Amino acid sequence: MKLFGRKPAAASYSRLLPANGGGYLRSATRRLTLDLARAETFASMLANSRASQVIEVSDLLAGMYICNWERLAVYWEGEDREEIESFLRGICRISPERWHSWIEFYDDFRRKGKRWQAWLPLTKLRKTAPAAATLRPSAALVAVLKQAEEIAPSRDSVGEGNIPILTSECVLLCIVRSFGSRVSRKLADTGLDAGRLERDALFPRRGPLK
Repeated sequence: MKLFGRKPAAASYSRLLPANGGGYLRSATRRLTLDLARAETFASMLANSRASQVIEVSDLLAGMYICNWERLAVYWEGEDREEIESFLRGICRISPERWHSWIEFYDDFRRKGKRWQAWLPLTKLRKTAPAAATLRPSAALVAVLKQAEEIAPSRDSVGEGNIPILTSECVLLCIVRSFGSRVSRKLADTGLDAGRLERDALFPRRGPLK
């Protein structure tokens, strides 16, 4: 395996996680697809690794890259992917050894079709392990998630009402729409096909449970 290489995409696990299943990106006002919840786990690890008190937009973007790149890579042309991957790896700021360990574990996870609980050992990849429960999303990330709630096309019934289901595409679109931020400018500069992303996020061909 190449140091930063990836294996072909395997089956996606897109079930929904409970709205208040323990992560701070989840709340009573939204649900996350499983791939986005995985990205949240990595974002928390990344924020913890630099002793941050909050999860930044860049942390979640890095988690989406690590956990779901095969799905998101389609929004960049082949010749642009090296540049965007270089940028995203820079956000991750992980040593080559720790990166390799993560990818090996992730590949094994996908090949064997393990359930969500199998991701818990990933916390062992951290050299230090501050309590993840102390982390909250930053103000910028809260704004991105709030916007994602407003535009999410899929809903989940809760009691007599319903709440939005956030997908990786929906959240990525809202990150891109965070006009003026360094991350959104960089995404645009690396050849992101914003039109295709917007169509897939707002008018998905399949529901989040497919």
